[in-house]
Amino acid sequence: MNAIFFGVLHGWSLSNPWNGQAVWWLQLVAMVWLVRALMRAPSPKAAFACGGFFATAWFASSLWWLYTSMHTYGGLAAPLAALAVLALCGLLASFYAVACCAFVWLKRGGTAAAHTAVFDALLFAALWLLAELARATVMTGLPWSAVGYAHIDSPLVSAAPWVGVYGISALAAFISALFVLTRSCGFKILIVLVLGIKTCLMASPEALLDKASQSNLLPRLTVRLLQGNIPQNEKFHAQTGVATALTWYQEQLLGAVQSGVGLVVTPETGVPLLPQQLPLGYWPKIADAFTQQSKTAALIGIPLGTMSEGYTNSAIGLSSAATPYRYDKHHLVPFGEFIPPLFRWFTTLMNIPLGDFNRGALAQPSFAHAGQRFALNICFEDLFGEELAKRFADRATAPTIFVNVSNMGWFGDGMAIDEHLNISRMRAIEFDRPMLRATNTGATAVIDHKGVVMQSLARSTRGMLNAELSGEMLGRTSLTPYASWASTYGLQPLWVMACGLIAWAFLRRKVDSRLRGKDKHL
Repeated sequence: MNAIFFGVLHGWSLSNPWNGQAVWWLQLVAMVWLVRALMRAPSPKAAFACGGFFATAWFASSLWWLYTSMHTYGGLAAPLAALAVLALCGLLASFYAVACCAFVWLKRGGTAAAHTAVFDALLFAALWLLAELARATVMTGLPWSAVGYAHIDSPLVSAAPWVGVYGISALAAFISALFVLTRSCGFKILIVLVLGIKTCLMASPEALLDKASQSNLLPRLTVRLLQGNIPQNEKFHAQTGVATALTWYQEQLLGAVQSGVGLVVTPETGVPLLPQQLPLGYWPKIADAFTQQSKTAALIGIPLGTMSEGYTNSAIGLSSAATPYRYDKHHLVPFGEFIPPLFRWFTTLMNIPLGDFNRGALAQPSFAHAGQRFALNICFEDLFGEELAKRFADRATAPTIFVNVSNMGWFGDGMAIDEHLNISRMRAIEFDRPMLRATNTGATAVIDHKGVVMQSLARSTRGMLNAELSGEMLGRTSLTPYASWASTYGLQPLWVMACGLIAWAFLRRKVDSRLRGKDKHL
């Protein structure tokens, strides 16, 4: 079916199979086909099926690596793992199937008038935006593979500091729909509107920011990002992965102190044992090394807690400060870090350790060191920009640098790593903040405040990434428009805009129906 073919292309636009790069024009081509198919759909029911097949193929081609975590490392039987991934893709696709159905039901069409084309394009964009938002929030949300990430290197990324990744998704939907709908009334409307959008987006948000804060050039900061490359099937085995991790990370942490590095960062659960399970003297040796000097600090991924209090996926910050810093992961991974109600039977089929954590607070303080405020996020927490935005509510304590610690070893060496890197790049652009990434298998990287990957380690290798952050990347205190409104309202403005446009379309449909009824009577 064509819907499946173009759905697969849509998924590949986020990270193509050949080099892992996003292909923004491929995303637009796939969506143009979808809009054209919807305009030809004989009924809303047919549009529901078309949108459902398209979106299911989209998610299957961009989330297939979940099979690796369930089967290869989780021990779930291959047929069940494949079925579980397909079921998840179908569930996520249902949001878009409903959106496509509603578009065919509410669109005006039937005329070559320019205003009708613009109206229908806005309607499609609003419905698509609503589907993206619903997927990002329902049942804790899974917004991975959102359309906007395909545009990380496209002209539309200029919108990120204004409207975030979901705003880019809406713009892509609007442009795709307008391309199809203006064929009957000429491409002049499309050209004018696209040029207008581009002109607005090219107006950099820097013009609205505090220039003084941007010129606050601090001394350069050296960082060391560690990538242990511990095989996932050995990571929690005492005689293999655990022993290797404890030895290697301790050596690198102590070596960073001796080298005078400004900040050293380990991946998520770089230290894979609870503190009380560590060999005698292991943790005090590391802690003393950092507290007895003032230049070097560390952010160390480690699980914390007790059986009675519960456990957390955490990171500890060590420096000359008397009290260690602690960050507990807030947004947990379903099935991997918490068990949804009624699904414990499913998790018992898999062999995944540390599967039920407590949640940390939403907007936890940053780790202060060397004049910077480092905002931790663990694993896929950087996928939720609206949650990271809550840390910008008070400008005086807003982060100056993001730090993501992850373990993508669960998903193999493939598309998931490329997609996660682009997610981090998008957060850097949205908030005008650098992002440091320390991962177990990749992509360990330094991303500047413009979303450019400055340095990175080869994936699936063991090593350290040494980088020097320039003055331009340090001490950034200005806020982008996105950071300003999202820190206060979250995603609510986008919800209101999408629902408002859809309500307007519904009212216009009722008015049109009444007018057609009057014409029949006449």
